[in-house]
Parts: sequence; structure tokens; C-alpha cells
Amino acid sequence: MNDSTWTTVDQLKQWLDDKDGVAPETARLMRILKLQEELGEVAEAVMGAMGTNPRKGASHTWDDVESEVCDVILSGMVLLATLTPDAGKKFDERLSIIAERSLA
Repeated sequence: MNDSTWTTVDQLKQWLDDKDGVAPETARLMRILKLQEELGEVAEAVMGAMGTNPRKGASHTWDDVESEVCDVILSGMVLLATLTPDAGKKFDERLSIIAERSLA
């Protein structure tokens, strides 16, 4: 990821901080819950794309699934930026560890 991505994430985090009006401890918890909410939306979209919910049928497309996955990633990035001011560095370090372990 490039620096402008993390700059945008930091701006979104700051926007949320300014708008939600909760203590930092509560903001962390709410952003963890938001990540879980977004994961649920991925599951709903997958079931809708596969038409496996008898009540709703084919209610989503795979494009919807892709969009929901992006929402999960973005929510995770905002959460990471909430947990540490060095989110980009932390992410890059973790990516390197996982890539080295998996691709070696």
C-alpha cells in the first residue's frame, strides 16, 4: 500500500473520532465490533450471491461480495490506525513476516 492510502485511512479515523464523541477505549471497542459487522455483511452477500437463503434467494452478486470484502479491509485498516499511530508500519511489518513464512 502506498502512503496516500494510509493518509486517507488516518483522515477517516480522525473523522470518526470527531463524529462519534466517545472515549478512546470505547472507540476501539466499537471499531472491533464494526469489523465483525462488516464480516457478517460479507457472509450475507455470499449467501445472496449463491442463492442459499430460501427466504431471500439470489439477493446479491459477486460484485456485492467484492465490495463487502473491501469494507472489511477498510474497517480493519481504520481499526489498526485506532490501535496504533504507526498503522502503516505495523501492517508492512506483519505482511513481511507472513510473506516470508508463507512464500519461503
